[in-house]
Amino acid sequence: MKTVRERADILPALTEVFRSHGYEGASLALIGQQTGLGKGSLYNFFPGGKEEMAAAVLDHIDGWFRTHVFEPLRTTADPEAAIAAMFEATDRYFHSGGRVCIVGVFALSDVRDRFAERINGYFAEWRDALAQALQRLGKDPDSAGELAEDIVAGIQGALVTARALGNPSLFGRRLVRLKALIPLR
Repeated sequence: MKTVRERADILPALTEVFRSHGYEGASLALIGQQTGLGKGSLYNFFPGGKEEMAAAVLDHIDGWFRTHVFEPLRTTADPEAAIAAMFEATDRYFHSGGRVCIVGVFALSDVRDRFAERINGYFAEWRDALAQALQRLGKDPDSAGELAEDIVAGIQGALVTARALGNPSLFGRRLVRLKALIPLR
C-alpha cells in the first residue's frame, strides 16, 4: 500500500477514477487500486465513503476553475485578455479535448441529484463570470448572458462530441469558433 500524508495527495487519482468510470462505476476496489490505498486508509481520509470522495473531487475542480477561470473573468482589468485566458485554461484543463468534464459526467448520470447544488453552481458561476466579462466589453446584460450560456454549453458539448467521436482535435476547433463569437473592441 501507498503512504499518503494528506487527502489532497489522493485527489488527482481519485478524480481520474470518477472521470473514467463515473460515480456508479467507481467501486471502492477500483478506487483503492488507482490510489494505491486500502479501504481502511480511504475511510480514514474520507469517513463519508465514496460520496465524500466525489464531493472532495468536485470541490477540487471548483477551486481550480474559480482560480484559473471564474475569478480572472471577473477581476482582470482587460476583459478580452481574461476571455482569451479562459479559452487557454479550458483547453489546458481538458487536455485539448482528451479529457471529459467530470462535472458533466456527474450531471448526466443518476448521481446528478445528489450533487445538484455543486453541479448547478459550477455551470452557473462559469456562465455568470463570462457574462460579466462580456458586459465589460460592452454587451448589454441580456445579450451577455445568452452569449455566455452559448459558449459554456458549446465548450461542454464539444467535450462530449470529441469524446464520442474519438476526435480530441474537434474540441480545439470548436474553441476557436466559440472564441470568434466574442465581440472584440
